[in-house]
Amino acid sequence: MTGNATFRHRDVALLAVVGIEAPVVVPSTVFDERLAPTLKRLHLPSGLLPRVAGVHERRWWDSTMTFDEAAMAAGAKALAEAGIDAGDVGLLINTSVTRTFLEPSVASRIHNGLSLPTSALGFDLTNACLGFVNGLTLAAQLIDAGQVQYALIVNGEDPGPTQEATIERLLRPETTREQFLEEFATLTLGAGAAAAVLGPAHLHPGAHRVVGGVARSATQHHELCVGGVDGMQADAGGLLTHGIQLVVDAWNESADEWGWSELDRVVTHQVSTVHTKAIVEALDLDPDRVPMTFPRWGNVGPAALPMTLASEADSLRSGDRVLCMGVGSGLHAAMTEIVW
Repeated sequence: MTGNATFRHRDVALLAVVGIEAPVVVPSTVFDERLAPTLKRLHLPSGLLPRVAGVHERRWWDSTMTFDEAAMAAGAKALAEAGIDAGDVGLLINTSVTRTFLEPSVASRIHNGLSLPTSALGFDLTNACLGFVNGLTLAAQLIDAGQVQYALIVNGEDPGPTQEATIERLLRPETTREQFLEEFATLTLGAGAAAAVLGPAHLHPGAHRVVGGVARSATQHHELCVGGVDGMQADAGGLLTHGIQLVVDAWNESADEWGWSELDRVVTHQVSTVHTKAIVEALDLDPDRVPMTFPRWGNVGPAALPMTLASEADSLRSGDRVLCMGVGSGLHAAMTEIVW
């Protein structure tokens, strides 16, 4: 199947991808201890986060770094690893869900902090947990179009304030079992940052070729997960059922064109054990080729996929086919292949 949601890139390479872990480790047992009165009152067991979601711990930022400063640090590190000067960047896309203000864009501060040239485009692109993958696709298309030569995609996430507000709300005596389960997903989130640099493949023959992929949407399910600064309510069962169906439909529609039955690594958006197992089974993937980072990082939103990809980089060999696969609230799905 071809069309606007199926894309191939002609001359784009991934020059660098990096992840930054937040420094403060927050074990899931800490949330159990803080929520003990509510768990007892609602007759819910402790240990739900590791047992149900597979999240044993996550990271928070400390007082020395904010999420956008972390995104800047990731961007600077990615440029250094790619060997690209900040003055040569033509496009900055910030894909963070986290934001301190509605305006200006988070990209504005990052653009300034990295001393990017005045000629560099800079803006935010948000699409829940799929933002970074969308950013890669848009940047690749602009490079292919000849509008920019080098693009920097960054992300920084900080769920700490939202989790604090959620815990405070869940401790209220009027909180019901249904409300607790609706907000459970908020407790799986984690902090982190990531960045990637894209450029013309013909100028970097040793870099990783960004081949292309597919994107699909099922926006009739846009109310299954609704989040804000103070919290997030999610229909976990509905997200699992309809999210997996969207991924399967996109996979099957593109099977003849892409031949993704032979892959060396499948890097997914890191949600939970249940979601990862469901994707592996639905697509008949080799589980040993689907890395999992959510047990120690939690769900880092849009940063989860690039952070996981960066953590796998040293184990990948030249020529390996890597599929980056994400699903975001809304619902949206995208798959992008990179040949290492």
